[in-house]
Amino acid sequence: MLPIVILRDIRKRFDTISVLYIADRIFMPDRLAALFEHFSLKAHAFQSGPLCGLNTIEKRGDLGQIHLIKEGNVEVWHGKKLAYKIDEPSLLLYPKPLTRSFVSAPNTGAHFICADVSFEGKEANPIVNALPDSLCLPLSDLPHCQQVLNLLLEESAECYCGRQVLLDRLFEVLLVQLLRELMEAGSIKVGMLAGLSDRRLRKALVSIHDNPEKEWTVDNLAAKCGMSRSVFSNLFRTTIGETPVRYLQRWRIGLVQKWLKEGQTLSLISEEAGYQSESALSRAFKTQIGLSPRQWLLNEKAKGDR
Repeated sequence: MLPIVILRDIRKRFDTISVLYIADRIFMPDRLAALFEHFSLKAHAFQSGPLCGLNTIEKRGDLGQIHLIKEGNVEVWHGKKLAYKIDEPSLLLYPKPLTRSFVSAPNTGAHFICADVSFEGKEANPIVNALPDSLCLPLSDLPHCQQVLNLLLEESAECYCGRQVLLDRLFEVLLVQLLRELMEAGSIKVGMLAGLSDRRLRKALVSIHDNPEKEWTVDNLAAKCGMSRSVFSNLFRTTIGETPVRYLQRWRIGLVQKWLKEGQTLSLISEEAGYQSESALSRAFKTQIGLSPRQWLLNEKAKGDR
């Protein structure tokens, strides 16, 4: 039997760990708020029912897609490569356009519920860039999504008034909850979502997302995380896949692209994005994008007119 002193010490340690965990949960910043504030998400349900035999889904503009396989066995092919073999209820996510083929039994098929997904900002959207080209997860691995999944499956099986609107909103909620699940489970190993999952780094990332106009340096970001400059820089590069300065620059330029499309002036944008002048913004923009802000905006408008 353990001595009383040791038992008390063990209990004290567990109590300390519990307090730290609870405090961390209470005071944890909303890691997704700024992302969705700047880059909106929209979904549009378009399929609910069986797909039999061979079905190929072609790229559709800039749209991603989400598929729920309610029942049935499915092979998912990316070109000539077998990407997934599904034999239980599962979620398939394609954040970016990608041609794929579904192969199921010719008579019974598999029951699909599908939606197009539009991420504002397209290639500049940090969420899209943080996700793999495709993701396949059994629904049993998504415990915190079960409530919205049940609502979505139930609604898709009926023909109530407002069905389309409700399915669209439920798919949007599902995607937000999916991002939560991926962060909590640490499923994404490199990139922004991996950084937001890391208790040591997330304060720096949230600070950058919430306040891009501030004069962030490696030193003050490291201080936010309670780390030395060298330890912070190494951990950031290993986890995110780029340096803090490079990440800050990409986040700012992504916002600049969004604000340019919204018609804001370059002088206002430079202030909101943390640049000292319009010329400083233009230099940073051209370094990353390869075009001046004006040239890039003209190109985007020309694409929209096609």
